[in-house]
Amino acid sequence: MSEPLHFEDLAVGDRWTSLGRTITETDIVNFAGVTGDYDPLHVDHEYARQTPFGKPIAQGLLGLSLVAGLASHYPSVRTIAFMKIEKWEFLKPIYIGDTVHAETEVIGKHANGRRTGFVTWRRQLINQTGAVVQSGIFQTLVAVAKVQRAPTTVATSAPSAHVAEKRAEKRIVG
Repeated sequence: MSEPLHFEDLAVGDRWTSLGRTITETDIVNFAGVTGDYDPLHVDHEYARQTPFGKPIAQGLLGLSLVAGLASHYPSVRTIAFMKIEKWEFLKPIYIGDTVHAETEVIGKHANGRRTGFVTWRRQLINQTGAVVQSGIFQTLVAVAKVQRAPTTVATSAPSAHVAEKRAEKRIVG
């Protein structure tokens, strides 16, 4: 695997597509175990059959978690922190057996001091038919490759008048 990208390696318009991930019933049950989201729409086949979906669907936040995970490797970035999600939309259901992948595009970036920068990403979770099932905006804090040094001040060879005066006072007193 290549080295993770830094803030300055990224440009607005850069795009990546992740590998696919097939959703299993075990994924849905395990996610329910972690989150407590045992809604029958996700885990009860008989109940789900009576809904407009006709069968169990994955939890919406499972899809959001998948897009975050899949996109974290495409591209691999020196992320310092996940800052926010904006305008996240749950557009279509994710069914057991669906294979999804993440598509990522850099849509904005701005420096945050000398060590980091904010990167804004458009991320979409897309199923095997090409349908966008979830979509929205993420913002992350990303490390720069080489920290910019703050300008240093050069001391003059002669002390300032104030310092010279203080030194003179000490000589008189002491």
